[in-house]
Parts: sequence; C-alpha cells; structure tokens
Amino acid sequence: MKFLLILLSFLLSVSCSEFGDDRVDNTPTNPDNEQPGGNENGGNNGDDNTQKPSVEWGDERSYVFDLTSVPEVRMTVSLAEWNRLLAEYDRNHDTKEYFHCDVKMKLKGEEYTVTDAGVRLKGNTSRRRPENGNGNHVKDNADWQHCHFQFNFRKYNKDDEHTIRGVRKMYLKWFKDDAAYCREIFCYDLFRRFGVWTAIENCYCRLWIQVEGDSKPAYFGVYEMNETIDDTFLKMRKEKFGSHKGNLWKCNWGASLNYDRDKNASMGESDGSSDPTYEVEEINSDLSVAKTQLLNFMKSLRDLKGQQLHDWLGEVIDIELFLRTYAVNVAVGMWDDYWNNTNNFYIYFNSTDPEKYKFYFIPYDYDNTLGTSHNCGVQNDSGRHNPLSWGDSNNSPLVAKILQFEDYKKIYVDALNELCASTGEFYYTKSIARIKAWHAMIGNYVDNDTGEDTKIKDRPAGWGNHSEYRLWESTDSNTNFFRVKVASIPKK
Repeated sequence: MKFLLILLSFLLSVSCSEFGDDRVDNTPTNPDNEQPGGNENGGNNGDDNTQKPSVEWGDERSYVFDLTSVPEVRMTVSLAEWNRLLAEYDRNHDTKEYFHCDVKMKLKGEEYTVTDAGVRLKGNTSRRRPENGNGNHVKDNADWQHCHFQFNFRKYNKDDEHTIRGVRKMYLKWFKDDAAYCREIFCYDLFRRFGVWTAIENCYCRLWIQVEGDSKPAYFGVYEMNETIDDTFLKMRKEKFGSHKGNLWKCNWGASLNYDRDKNASMGESDGSSDPTYEVEEINSDLSVAKTQLLNFMKSLRDLKGQQLHDWLGEVIDIELFLRTYAVNVAVGMWDDYWNNTNNFYIYFNSTDPEKYKFYFIPYDYDNTLGTSHNCGVQNDSGRHNPLSWGDSNNSPLVAKILQFEDYKKIYVDALNELCASTGEFYYTKSIARIKAWHAMIGNYVDNDTGEDTKIKDRPAGWGNHSEYRLWESTDSNTNFFRVKVASIPKK
C-alpha cells in the first residue's frame, strides 16, 4: 500500500509539471515508445542491439546523452537579448558571441533549471539566422528557421548550480540536409559501439524557444543534443588519454598534417570572423610551444622511413584505436573527412612536451554520411569507393603512412570486416533496426513551428550525387547503402 501511494504521488507530480500535459506545441506523444516489429528489413532479430552500447566514462554524461530518451529543452530569452543576437548575426554571420538566456530541461522525468546561461549560434556553411528577415523580432508572428545553438551553462556564473548533472556545455544541432533524422546519431552511436572512446556522446532532444513578450514558445522540433569537445571532454576521459593537460586543436578545412603544405598554415585562436586552419581549443602551454609540437609531429611523419617510421607511429599513436576510428569513418561513407577532404576532426597531444606525447585523433561532424555522397577529393561515390585509397595520400598522408605497414593494415582491414560481418554492428539488418527504433521515439515530434523538416524521409541530401541510396526503404544490394558499403570492403 505504501508503495502504491508513493507511486501515485510521483505520477501526479510529473503530470502537473510545466513539461507535462500542458504542452504548448500540441504535438502527440509516444508514451509506450513502441519498437518496430522483428523482420529482415529492420526488426530486432532476437538481439538487443537497439539499446545504448555499454560504454561508460565514469561520469553522468551517459545519463544526460542517452539514446533511449528524448529530453525536452526550453530556452527563455529576453526580447532585448534576442534582438541583440539577431543584430549580431546581421553584423557578422560567423559571430561566436554569447547571449544571456535561461534553460529548462526535462530529462527522464526529472527537471533541471539553469538561470542566466549563455547561448550562441553555431555552424559553418549551415549557420543561419533563427528568425528569417531583417531587423528586430516580430512578436507572435516570427518566420522561424532551424539553426544550430550551443549552450554554455557556466558562461556567466562559474558554479556547480550552472550545470545539468555535471554537463557544462552542449551543442544542439538541427538535422540539416538529413531528412532521415539519423545520420550523425547513427555514426556516433556506431563509434561508441565499436569501442572508439574518443567519439562524443549524443542523443535526440526536443527544443522550444520562448522570446519575452510572445504568447507562447516556438517549437523548433527534434534536434541532436551533442557533447562539446573542450577541456571538460578531456577531463572526462583523462584516464584514457593519460592526461587532460595537453594541447587540443580543432582542424578546419585544409588541415592535412602534411608538413610541406601546412608548415606556414594559420595556427591559433579564431578571431570571430574567420577560423585558422589549426584552431586552438585548449592549450596548456605557450602557443609557440604548441605550434612547435604540432609541426614536429608533421615533420616526423614526413621524414621518418621504414622501421623507424613504423616504430615511431606505434609509440606516439594508439594504432588500434586510430584504425578502428577510421574503419567506422569509412564504413559510414564520411567523405568530408581528414583523408579525402582535410576537414572535420580534432587532434589532441596529451602533453605539452614538443617531442614526448601521445597523439589522438577525434572524429567530428558526421551529418554528410550514409549515402549523402559528393564529388569531392578523389571520390564520386562514398558507398563504393575503395577503403584502402579513401583520399589523396600525397596531400593528407597520415592514414596511408600507417597502412603501408602490413601489421597495421591488417588491423584496419580486420576492423572493417568486423563491422560489416553479419554479426557486426554495421550489418544492414542491425543498422535498420536501430534507425527504426529511434524513429519510433521521435516520429510524433518532428512537425514543428519552422515548417521545415516536418517529416522523416529516407533520402540523402538533395545536393548529393547519388540520390538512389536508401537506408531502410530498400534492402536491394544496389541501393541500400549498408549493403553497397559492405560489398566494397576488402576481405581479410
């Protein structure tokens, strides 16, 4: 009896919260979280592969970024701050300035409030004005647009109250050019399933924005909720990295790790209007020392040969981790990457010593994958391109330098085959089952007040060069991306 009273009290408290039945967006819910049935084209097939992989970092991030739940995120911003954000975007589309807001989150039935947090716009070519048009906010009649946001809960207040279960920052990303609402979610989940602990945590969420004076919040729909790559990212993995007090770089387009090409490349902090090729994220040494360390790595990669190169690579790089990372990268068809397009990755040196360190490769930005193919670099088909010559190795030499050694190449080929085997996490029946399970969670929530991306569709980006690729609608060996990719994998 006592248990029933406690349970009844809990249910009443949840239903009466501001995140409960009084939803302002009136989108239907999916309380039973029904999973798709079992069949060859997407069922569970008797295993539990739709659940979150059992990889934990020893903190609460796995609780916050949990793919079995869809947190509700509500941002409230004053009219003055919202107008300031719009004006700053109009002044500088690449602005990195933060603006004051309050954030409330409902996470697994628990509610969290962070007052006076910071929010800023994010994105490169995908950066947009959240309210279409010019000038100030249009009360109750705004022309809303999807865009990316980053929250920094401790931007203005450096205390433990300004976190959500220890999380200080998060990146909310809309599903640009991904009508399937799954590409980047799938990729980061696959990294984690495959033991790549350098991949970020992420999950789905729902976003509302309340501008002061409007009669109701604007419902922006389903977003990705991503962990950010920063000093906290390093601290949460310090035992695996060996140290969190090294040098972290964000590698923007053109970062080839090729000494002859990049010895004079821009290296340093962003000035807010343009980003250097190698952008400082966190350094624990003088910038000049950090630059020397980075250039020494490139120079050794160029100058060392034969067994000396083999042994140096094995000393400074966790070869198995790196090659398992790259096996996932290639399996998901990430053409906009380091090897093919010198883009979208971070690197971390776990010390500040210019000569003594461990080098780590951190994957980043996986929305242009799973059949969204493009004529870029040496590629014109991300599904069928040879995984052993994924990019121009004369331009971006790191992967090819490693794969020239047969023992290292075997690790890479074995990893690809492990992923793509009928028991592997990339195999089409398992992949389809996970995607369908996620769609069962979010399907009722994608319709939104922007009028954009209001339905889930199995299509790659319209600007791509292989519009025939499908993820779940077709299991044909010529059009299903998972099956096409498996056929391209070199055998052991």
